[in-house]
Amino acid sequence: MTRIAENAAILIEAVASGSPAQRGGIRAGDRLVAINGQKVRDVIDYAYFAFDDDPEMELVDADGKHRLVHLAPAPGESLGLSFAAPEPKRCGNNCLFCFVHQLPKGLRKPLYVKDEDYRLSFLQGTYVTLSNLKKSELQRITSQRLSPLYISVHATEPLLREQLLGKTGIPQILEQLTALAAARIQMHTQVVLCPGLNDGSALEKTVNDLAALYPAVQSLAVVPVGLTEHRAHLPRLTAVDQGYAATFLDSWLPRMRALNKRLGEPFLQLADEFFLKADYPFPRLSEYGDLPQWENGVGMVPWFFKEAGQVVRRAKPLPPLRATIVTGVSSAGFVSQFLQQLAEKTGAELTAAPIPNRLFGASVTVTGLLSGKDIISGLRDTVPGEHLLLPAVMLKEGEGTFLDNLKPDDLEQVLGRKVVIFDGSPGGLYRTLGKLARK
Repeated sequence: MTRIAENAAILIEAVASGSPAQRGGIRAGDRLVAINGQKVRDVIDYAYFAFDDDPEMELVDADGKHRLVHLAPAPGESLGLSFAAPEPKRCGNNCLFCFVHQLPKGLRKPLYVKDEDYRLSFLQGTYVTLSNLKKSELQRITSQRLSPLYISVHATEPLLREQLLGKTGIPQILEQLTALAAARIQMHTQVVLCPGLNDGSALEKTVNDLAALYPAVQSLAVVPVGLTEHRAHLPRLTAVDQGYAATFLDSWLPRMRALNKRLGEPFLQLADEFFLKADYPFPRLSEYGDLPQWENGVGMVPWFFKEAGQVVRRAKPLPPLRATIVTGVSSAGFVSQFLQQLAEKTGAELTAAPIPNRLFGASVTVTGLLSGKDIISGLRDTVPGEHLLLPAVMLKEGEGTFLDNLKPDDLEQVLGRKVVIFDGSPGGLYRTLGKLARK
C-alpha cells in the first residue's frame, strides 16, 4: 500500500448510522487519504473518486495507523461520510469596494476573513474573481467538471478590472472565461456597479463580452456598490442614490429586456436594490427565470410579492395576537403592506418595525445586516407587541448570533419581550403566527 502524508488527508466529521462506511468500520475522526489509490485533497476529490461500485478507501486513524477498507454500497446508496468544507484560500485582492475593509470592530471574527477559492464557489455558490487561479487549478476545474461557478467580473476591460480589484498582473478574465466555456463549465457572473468607474461604456462592454459567452455564462447580475460609514483611509466612491438608480433603470431596463429576448433567457438581471432605491415597479417574477442570482439580492422582492399574495388568499382568522415584525428600512414598505393585508384576514395585530442601521450607517438598509444593538436601539423607546418576530437571515446559521455577537436572549432581557425567529418568508411568518396563537 502506498503511504501518503497525513496532511494530505481530509478529516471525516461524521459517519451515517447503518451506512456502508459504518459497516466497514470507518469512524468519525479518521482521515481519508485516498480512494482506489487516488489522493484525496478535499471533499471535491471525494465526490469525484467515490463513484466506484466497490471503492477501496485508504484511511489513517488518530494514532497514525493506516488501513484499507473496501466498501460495498448497494446501487444508489450513499457511502455515508461527511466532511467539512475546505479551509478557504485567502484573497489577495485589494478591491476598491471590498465590504470587509468597511467593517467596524467587534463583529464575529469570520466576517473579517477574505476568501477567494474556486472550490467554495463550486460547493457553496460564493463569488470569486479568479485572480489567483493557477493553471493547475483551471485544469482541475475542467477535468472534474466543477460546474457551475460564480464569478465576480466587475469589468472585462483589463486595466479597469485591475483598478477595481486593486491588483496588477492578474490573468485576463475573458481568457479564463473563454477557456471555461470551451470546457462546458457553466458560470454565473456579477458586476458590482461603482458609479463613475465601471458603468457607462465600460458596463456596455462588460455586458456584451459576457453575453457573447452565453450559454456557458448563464447569467449576469448587476448590483449596486455597498458602502458603509467606516471608509476612513479608503478610496472615495460614489453611492447609488435614488436619482442614480432611476437614471440607471431608465437606461438599462429596456436594454436588459431586449438582450434577454434576443438570447431567449433571462441572462441579464438587475438587483432589487435599484428598484427599491428608485421606487420603480419590479419586473414580473417570470423575468428572473429560476432565480440563479437569488443570493445576490436579485428577484427576492418579486418572489416575496408572489408568495405574500398566496398567503393572504389562504389565511384564516387567528386567536387574538399582537406581534411586531422587525425589518430593514429598504423592505419596510412592502412588508408593511403585506402585514396590513394579513392582519385584515387573520384578525391579528401586526406591526412592522423598520430598524435604521447604526452599525454600518444609514446607507445600509437591508434586513440581513442589522445587528442586535441596532434592534435594541430601534425598539428601546417603543412598546412592541407581546411577540417580537425576527427573520432568521439576521442570525448566523447554526450559531444563532447577530453580527455583533449578541443573541436573541440578550434582546429579550433588554426589551422585555419574547423574541421569536422565523424563516423570513411570508409563509414562514404566517406559520409562526399560527403556532404562537395556539399556545
